[in-house]
Amino acid sequence: MYLAVLLVLLGCFALIDRRWGLFFWSGHPLRAWLVLLAGTVFFLAWDLVGIANGLFWHGENSLTLGVFVAPELPLEEVFFLAFLGYQTMVYVLGAPVLWRWLRSRAAGHPSAGDAVARAAETSRTPPTGERS
Repeated sequence: MYLAVLLVLLGCFALIDRRWGLFFWSGHPLRAWLVLLAGTVFFLAWDLVGIANGLFWHGENSLTLGVFVAPELPLEEVFFLAFLGYQTMVYVLGAPVLWRWLRSRAAGHPSAGDAVARAAETSRTPPTGERS
């Protein structure tokens, strides 16, 4: 059940990301994958250190699959850490878009939706070789 919820949430953030071109759809998908992988590996290492020191452990429950990638490290933790990193990147890269939309709305522009679309376009970095 927990893994299914994480996958649905990952899908929801992917829809937001795609709509606004924030992370994977920014024109640099390889860079996005590397950033997400680096963050996930960092926090997995953090978890393993915590497990080795007796700080983290897996409690029995009916919501997880019971599949472990390491002692006391359930499969769901890997997906949670990937979700955490993805969520953070969508928030960080989406904040300037939201900020521009709020400023546009406060300035009384009639179409805030258009302002958001323009802000999303200007926040993207064009891929190498592409002119903006």
